Amino acid sequence: MSTLRDLAEEHTHLRPADIDHLHRIAGDWQLLSDLSFADLLLWVPVDADGTFLCVAQVRPTTAPTAYQDDQVGRIIGGSEVAHLAVAYSQGRIWREGDPVWYGDVPARHEAIPVRLRTADGEAGEVIAVVGRDTNLSTARTPSQLELNYLTTADDLAQMIADGTFPPPRHPGETTSAPRVGDGLVRLDAGGKVTYASPNAQSAYRRLGYASHLVGEDLAALHRRLAGDPLDGTEAATGILAALRGEAPPRREIDARGATMLTRALPLMPAGVPIGALVLVRDITEVRRRDRALITKDATIREIHHRVKNNLQTVAALLRLQARRVAMPEARVALEESVRRVASIALVHETLSMSSDEAVEFDGIVDRVASAATEVAATEVSVGMRRQGSFGVLPAEIATSLVMVLNELLLNAVEHGFPSSDEADEPVPAASGMVPVAAPEVDPALRPEVVVSAHRFRKMLHVSVTDNGRGLPPEFDAERGSRLGLQIVRALVTGELRGTIELRAGVNGGTEALLVVPLGRSGLDGRSQG
Repeated sequence: MSTLRDLAEEHTHLRPADIDHLHRIAGDWQLLSDLSFADLLLWVPVDADGTFLCVAQVRPTTAPTAYQDDQVGRIIGGSEVAHLAVAYSQGRIWREGDPVWYGDVPARHEAIPVRLRTADGEAGEVIAVVGRDTNLSTARTPSQLELNYLTTADDLAQMIADGTFPPPRHPGETTSAPRVGDGLVRLDAGGKVTYASPNAQSAYRRLGYASHLVGEDLAALHRRLAGDPLDGTEAATGILAALRGEAPPRREIDARGATMLTRALPLMPAGVPIGALVLVRDITEVRRRDRALITKDATIREIHHRVKNNLQTVAALLRLQARRVAMPEARVALEESVRRVASIALVHETLSMSSDEAVEFDGIVDRVASAATEVAATEVSVGMRRQGSFGVLPAEIATSLVMVLNELLLNAVEHGFPSSDEADEPVPAASGMVPVAAPEVDPALRPEVVVSAHRFRKMLHVSVTDNGRGLPPEFDAERGSRLGLQIVRALVTGELRGTIELRAGVNGGTEALLVVPLGRSGLDGRSQG
């Protein structure tokens, strides 16, 4: 189904600002639907022949719907749009007419014109119509709660017609909470409570207020109840701002171990402030879980920090041991182990600074590549370059992948661009074949290793390419005896469940191609490139 914006842009001549206002209404009109016990349909005029298109719909959570089928995308005209045409052309709320039938469901039609106020605050032209259709099949004598709901709904409907509802949304705020069913308090122009729903009364009781709310000065009550004077002052300030016709941000009140979220909305039909609507929700359990998650996240980050420290300690011990070993082969093996341990420590260092079990991998690759050029046993100055982005990777993939890239980068630098004395020696063929002379490296080419990455269909494709002397003839990666390649094969095929191919580069040198699946067991990562 097309979105509100798609439908409006395809079928109407509404301006972008008009469509943005309709989006704000559709983002906040669940409140009006619940208070009205009615379906709300957003209608826009299609052309001059009097037809209207439904671009959005919301059903009430407080009453049965008038429509079993979705109405979005429906175009109507003729007698069906008489009430919409009156509201659109005359700019007033239409409430006349007899009930209409949708199958076996009788419904009452109302039409509310939608205005977008001008930059100087004046009421602008009508840009759309909100249809308010109530299912009458369960009609009964309304209770006090229902009467207060309907009265408040009428005030908000008039504010839509005036262009003052919904209020501007504050940065970072969502439209999900609190809702009508969580708790509703209505205030008069002086800030006194004229009605409080049972759920609202219960929420305040959790904060320690056991008396009835009706007649209380809500701003003063918030100051008294809040455990933190600052929270109480902010909550009270929000109530007073709503009474002045402003739309303050949502506030939380903590008292006696309970937490309540409040949202204050001004009630000013026809531009006259008559009070405020305060929605409340008991979020004590939500905040308790939030605190538990924060504690858990902090613990996990501390664990990663300690693992990183322990790995760095191991690397330091291996480095000390390497300095005391007389055999060159043993010293080289220990130094290689130091680099492998240090690459894993990089991942845990990044995780210790992250709020979840995922890392931005590009920075890790850049640091590993820089270290490879610094510690590689070669006299040649080799440049490192990264193309594309690895994006965000889960820790399970990042830990193994960083070791693989560390081995591939070191191999590319050390064996693709050997020292001058090594370059003059024949390169031993893998698998015990007859040694062959090393291919010449073009002196005009700047020695370089390029790491490329891109994502395609939940697969991470990585290549490590150099322009060095290339692979020796008859090279067999599967049967090679080097420890580095054995580690790479084991990690790629085992931990990463991917594939790797070592081959001659298109323009010389060597190319290692790596394909790693990202979609298994939820380890799909989030692309940042």
